[in-house]
Amino acid sequence: MQHKSLVALFLAALLGAAVGTGVTLGLMRTATPAQIPAPPVQPPLQPAGTADPVVSIVKRIAPAVVSIQTLTPGQQTFFGVTPPREGQGSGVIVTPEGRILTNSHVVAGSAQIRVRLSNGETLPGKLIGQDRRSDIAVVQVQGRNLPTAPLGDSSALQVGEAVVAIGNPMGFQSTVTTGVVSALNRTLAPEPGTLLEDMIQTDAAINPGNSGGPLVNSRGEVVGINTLIISTAQGLGFAIPINGAQRVAEQLVERGRVARAWLGVATVPLPEEMAAAVGLPAGTGAYVAEVLPGSPAARAGIQRGDIMVRAGGQPIRGADALREVIQSQQVGARITVEVLREGESIEIPVRLGEAPAS
Repeated sequence: MQHKSLVALFLAALLGAAVGTGVTLGLMRTATPAQIPAPPVQPPLQPAGTADPVVSIVKRIAPAVVSIQTLTPGQQTFFGVTPPREGQGSGVIVTPEGRILTNSHVVAGSAQIRVRLSNGETLPGKLIGQDRRSDIAVVQVQGRNLPTAPLGDSSALQVGEAVVAIGNPMGFQSTVTTGVVSALNRTLAPEPGTLLEDMIQTDAAINPGNSGGPLVNSRGEVVGINTLIISTAQGLGFAIPINGAQRVAEQLVERGRVARAWLGVATVPLPEEMAAAVGLPAGTGAYVAEVLPGSPAARAGIQRGDIMVRAGGQPIRGADALREVIQSQQVGARITVEVLREGESIEIPVRLGEAPAS
């Protein structure tokens, strides 16, 4: 519910901008529980014989970038069977044994996956798992000592930081484009059932076929998975942060699906007037607009009208902060939620459940 509210607000803002300027915006996909250890810090690239570090970045990462070709069988319709459909996207090898990160929408519904390596060799691919909500999928090819791309820390990204996108747009293998991180923490809903949160916005050119390819920082580390563009604009591309993509991928490998922690409340930011009335600084607290029946929140005694001020030891500064706290927890984790109710501060222990399938 909370996610739907946020998505509705975001789409309303986009629609308002489109009406006011006479421009139609379109989101376009660019495809034709263990603790995660901190990734090792890669040394800064020191290009030899060239003043352009992009050359060294490409030499490090491009060998691990693959082209993914899919075949989706025809479907029965009122008018007959549709012909099979071919698709194309990109991916990045993350283990020497051939584990590949890509987008769910690149491989969704496919009956056959073929992976073309940077050296031109083509191998059959096996879908290990996919998560439609985060748009991440894991594909496996049989290989040994394959080139891999080092993974960075997307939480360390800064707006204005230089980035490089590598992929196979329109079938042109190993195409390189450059740009900067234009913004962080964007939320997009390209289709029902898919909610892309904390997205990296970049002006590095991303075109059809780039989906699933890496977005790379100036240290030669993958910090994002290129995912979509706004088709009616220029320089508006988006990538999934690698930290979240890696968490999803590990769950897909371990259990074939993603289990997400769930509290079961819908919240809205606390209006400044209400915050002042209860003695909270502006921009803090989240108002509980709904408690889902049978949810962990309902069982713990959280009520509609409560004002959440802390969860899991973290202060709540708006609805996004609560979502981030819950998403950082494992299913079954026990946290304490502090609420204000009729002027009284109450600490409520909650055991988080598993989010229902969307």
